[in-house]
Amino acid sequence: MIIAPSLLAANFGKFTDETRRAERAAADWLHLDIMDGHFVPNISFGPDVVKTLRPQSRLFFDVHLMCSRSEILLEPFAKAGADQIIIHAELGDQVPHLIWKIKSLGKKVGLAVNPPTAMALAEPHLDQIDLLLVMTVNPGFGGQPFITECLPKIQQAWTWRKERNLAYRIEVDGGINFNTAVECARAGADTFVSGSGLFTKPNMKAAVKKMRGLVEKERRRA
Repeated sequence: MIIAPSLLAANFGKFTDETRRAERAAADWLHLDIMDGHFVPNISFGPDVVKTLRPQSRLFFDVHLMCSRSEILLEPFAKAGADQIIIHAELGDQVPHLIWKIKSLGKKVGLAVNPPTAMALAEPHLDQIDLLLVMTVNPGFGGQPFITECLPKIQQAWTWRKERNLAYRIEVDGGINFNTAVECARAGADTFVSGSGLFTKPNMKAAVKKMRGLVEKERRRA
């Protein structure tokens, strides 16, 4: 099980300290939401933030591009220190080239699906990706409530992976707390992005440990 605190919920004035706090908390990954104000109605941060944080942490940097023109951002984020770059299935005909480009840069590839989007849009690319991200809120802002109706999409991702003997991770992002993480684990998720659910906790290490324990217990039952 991978626990990935989302930097979007961190103190924006203390990104370096917050990244180190996530690492000390024994998180596995750091999730970085990149927003362009076009694909989603918000703007977050760019490659320079990743470049600044990279020397400060050994965490796996999971970079999620919520951007209409992802093609112009792949190389800058790869050079800045991203370990994995996630693009959106909603980009349609661009997706095959974007996947190829990310691989050519030596990075792992993720594909995200928004709540209103049919999982069928991701299906043709399953054998080309390292991770499938099922968004459990509509992207653009942190702190939104979990959309329960997304749980069958997680189950579909798990079924496809099993039936086709594939190895992509199943990530969830949006409204993930102790309770919803368990629901997602029950549905088949193995990678949990949590912003407010972790960064707002005074003892982040205890929170990461608790979330990991809960989801591992649930997956053992499955």
